[in-house]
This record gives sequence, structure tokens and C-alpha cells, in this order.
Amino acid sequence: MPALIPMRSRVRIATLLALPLALVPSMAQAGSKTGDGASLGDAQGGTKGRNITVQTKVRTTVNGARSTARTGSLSSADSNWTPPACWYEPAFSPKEIQATVKAWRGMDGIAFLDGIGDIIGEMLDQRYKNGHPYKNYNLDKQGEGMFWAAAVNPNRKDDPEAMSCDKPPFWVDEGQPPNEPLAVSPQVLAEYAYDELPVPGTEIEMAPAGRSTVNLPTWVWLDKARFKKLSVTASLPGTGLSATTTAEPVSLHIEPGTADAQTYPASGNCAINDDGSIGEPYAKGKADRTPPCGVSYQRATGSDGPYSLRATVTWKISWTSTDGDGGDLPDGTFGTTQDVAVREIQSVNR
Repeated sequence: MPALIPMRSRVRIATLLALPLALVPSMAQAGSKTGDGASLGDAQGGTKGRNITVQTKVRTTVNGARSTARTGSLSSADSNWTPPACWYEPAFSPKEIQATVKAWRGMDGIAFLDGIGDIIGEMLDQRYKNGHPYKNYNLDKQGEGMFWAAAVNPNRKDDPEAMSCDKPPFWVDEGQPPNEPLAVSPQVLAEYAYDELPVPGTEIEMAPAGRSTVNLPTWVWLDKARFKKLSVTASLPGTGLSATTTAEPVSLHIEPGTADAQTYPASGNCAINDDGSIGEPYAKGKADRTPPCGVSYQRATGSDGPYSLRATVTWKISWTSTDGDGGDLPDGTFGTTQDVAVREIQSVNR
């Protein structure tokens, strides 16, 4: 029966576990080894609350449109859905778990925490060596499975949901699906790739040049074919798991920044053309025409400064995977604002 740990030591343990795991170089550095040469493999770690986590091994690749400059991340059009904040993935072999415990036991030199390495090592040994529930780190199963551990989505590390993966590393036999709903899967990879889509900015062309004029249409367009279909593939090396998430632009929504304005079309939704362009470029002689995409301001800007016109692109999101799974994910949106000054004038020649 393990010795009882005094309350003061428990407080010290909780304090330590809240510190970055970089205090233990052998866990924080991929490919490092303990004194007896036991490798820690590719696992890179940290802590979330009191739980040991690993840096995800998921890799992403942008497919096509590699020159697209990422300016932000998509926001889900469904306010009740976000990409996953954490999941479980294969992390440690039996030898790596054994080496990890030895690394903790070898930790010293931390002020006010003398002997904490042995205390934590004892706690870990109770779980992974002494049969509660694992015996001798499962060394007899080396090569027959892995200990899975919590991985946090680096894009959502401050999301409260990142605390949902609160299980310590657990064993999964090779070829067997983990009995855990938050385990990494093709859909989890697809949803993670959602966060990695390199969406371009939405700064638009507006004309006539200079300030807009009250009650005269301002044309809005983009003829650089910036908004094209793009995709990201997320994969977990060594597992065969892979998923590709594709984003296709479907519309641009204009919000003039004031109620004293009329948009064209009235809905404010401008279609994205087949070539990725938006609207129609302004040219001399079009001043009296209604633009296919644009806005007409009914009040001039004043001392409060220019209006903030917001242009938001909606992207249709779908995914496929190597095991045949796939489907749709919630539409994504990304928008930016730009200042528009509007002048009051009774007549103008253009």
C-alpha cells in the first residue's frame, strides 16, 4: 500500500504539475534519452491543469493555392460548433513511459520542491508499474500498442474545452479502436484542418475613386480572382489516418457600417463568380447604373469619422478521408473592415 502523501506535499505536487513540462528536458525534447539510453521518441509534452499532455503529431498540408497569404481563421457560421480543442492520440511506447518516470525521478534542484521528483515518480509508478492498472510499464507489450495521451489543438489552447481531455495516458492495443469518444479520428483531423485553412483577406476595390458620394452608387468588386477553392490535409504519421477539408467560397456579404445606406443587391450578398472574382469593375460611364455589387450611402460622414464597411466571405466546408468517411462541416466566415468617407454634394460629373 503506497505511503500517504502529506497535504503540504500534495500542494507542492499540484503547483509543480501546473508548471510547463519544459522543466523536464527529457520529455520536452523529441528524441532525447535518459541516462541509461532509453529513448523518449517523438513525444513532446506539456501540462494542462494537472494532466500530462503531448504536443500533437498531426501534420497539415495546404493543397494548391500555396501562394495564398493567410490573414486569419474561419469563424463557424454555427455558433454552437467549433473545431475540437483537444483529443487523444498515440504518444508513448512502453519504453517511453518507463523513461518518462525515470526522468521525473531524476528531477531536482527546484526551489521549495526538494524530493518532488521521487514523489511524482512514485505516483506514476503506481499507475504504470505496480498494477494500478498497468504492470511494469507494459514492457512485455512493446511494439504491440501505444499509450495514448491528450493533445491540445494549438489554435485553441486557451479554450476551456481544452480541459475536457483530462485522462492520463492510457493503453490501446495495436489495431484496436480506443474506447474513447475524444480519440483522434478522420473527422477529428478534418475538423482540425478547418482551423488551418489559409483564408485570404477580404479587402475589396471600391469606386469611384476617393470618397463616396451621398445617394450615388459606389461600386464594389474584386477582379483578382482571390477567392478560389482551397483545401488542407491533416494526417497523423504512423497511423494511416488522414482527412482533407475543402473550403469553397460562395458569397460576399457587405455591411455598410450605418443604417443610412442601401446595398446592391438589397440582401448585401454578392455572388462570387466562377473565376473567383466578385462583382464588376467600375469604369467611366457606369456612374448612373446600378452595380451588381455595391452600396449607396444616404448620409455623409461627419465628425464621428468614416463608416466602417465590413466585407465577409462565406465558405462552404466539406471533408473526405482515406477510410471513405466524409461529409459537410458548418459554413465558415471571415471578414475585414475598411473605412469609407462619404461626402455631401448635390451634383457631380463623372
